[in-house]
Amino acid sequence: MAAKPVRQGGAVPWPAQQWSPGTAVRPALPVSALPGPVVARLRALAEAAGAEPLCAYVHDPSAAARRAALLRTRLPAWAEVFYAVKANSFPATLRALAPETDGFDVSSEGEAEAARAAGARALIATGPGKTDAMLAAVAAAGADFVSAESELDLHRIAAAARRAGRRVPVVLRVNAATVPLQGALRMDGRATQFGIGEDGLARAAAVARALPGLDLAGYHFHVVSNNLDAEGHAAHVLGRLRWSVRAAREHGFALRVVDAGGGLGVAPRGEAPFDLAHFAARLRAAPPPPGIRLVLEPGRWLVADSAHYAAQVTDVKEVAGSRFAVLAGGINHFMLPALLEVALDAAVVDVARWPYACARPEVHDAVVSLAGPLCTPEDILARGIGVGRLRAGDLVVFPLAGAYGAEFALHGFLGRRPPVHTVAGGPQTVSARAGTASAPGAPSTDGRRPAEDSSR
Repeated sequence: MAAKPVRQGGAVPWPAQQWSPGTAVRPALPVSALPGPVVARLRALAEAAGAEPLCAYVHDPSAAARRAALLRTRLPAWAEVFYAVKANSFPATLRALAPETDGFDVSSEGEAEAARAAGARALIATGPGKTDAMLAAVAAAGADFVSAESELDLHRIAAAARRAGRRVPVVLRVNAATVPLQGALRMDGRATQFGIGEDGLARAAAVARALPGLDLAGYHFHVVSNNLDAEGHAAHVLGRLRWSVRAAREHGFALRVVDAGGGLGVAPRGEAPFDLAHFAARLRAAPPPPGIRLVLEPGRWLVADSAHYAAQVTDVKEVAGSRFAVLAGGINHFMLPALLEVALDAAVVDVARWPYACARPEVHDAVVSLAGPLCTPEDILARGIGVGRLRAGDLVVFPLAGAYGAEFALHGFLGRRPPVHTVAGGPQTVSARAGTASAPGAPSTDGRRPAEDSSR
């Protein structure tokens, strides 16, 4: 199948390896475009790595905290912000976000435990396929509410509530018939595994009202991922609020919660960012009726800028007229670009150390594909990257790796070592896995005014 041309800054067609030579070149970022502490930490780690090539996530938890503070500052006070832990569960980042948000959105007992350990102010629980263990954990933790995806979900939540000896507030996740938004992924407006179709909501509401241990509080919507249309997103939130007021009246309960989900997008280089000021102004002009909470679940927008992923080049070669840099890590560490059609930027950080007696492979003023080490042609992180010089042993660094990076990857394939995780500018402590080992304390925001989103 022939590849479709892609303009610079646009999305790469899936599968990524079908993006053939001849499409637009994305020049590699200069090293000066990377934060100084990130470059310094990576060079030190690469020099100390020994025989094993380096793969690492360098986190900046304070960047996530500043984004959360900016969002809180811009949104009306009545709009609640619950961070979606699935986007990035690095412990120091969770600790940085906890005081800047109203709570965390969790989708497993592991995420619930991580959220509690980070000091989250409150929890909400969402997602399909909930297990009894997850429901027991969130019921025992006193979750603000649990999103029900089906009638069976309601029965399981009720059973967990009885075991915990408390009433659990629930919201019904709605798979709406029409979805006006566009983004990297769409969850509603078509047949997907998410939520309850509108034709099944009346029955689900009746079941929720009848089950002991449940307190039917409202509705939940999560329709799209990575949407950049601020006007469309505001219209979606306000439209779902109006719909919920009418639907609760029809379904016979007092509406107290409308969870409008996440989906605030992060633009690639060359495209306009999500217009937060416009989005917030539209919400501020239309507050919900008294007694109704409006909840948002941002993930990517808060943490995308909070980490860089780096992988050392293990080989540089030319095959059938195309040049490839084979990296020590690929979709086993960083799945996002291949799965979600994301065109990545990359920078090359020189590493002086070369431990072999043979000549060092390199290319100059070339266009390369950045491939991972896995035994599958899908392991391509980027194609069409223009580099001035790239050598085996150098580091390739990807910005905007803070969202759906390590958490989203194929860790088990081939059994390769996980990347190290470290904090830029903090102690030298590193961990093999983001969610298990202790991490350095999150840097504070030092009272600085939240930075505007001017990076893209």
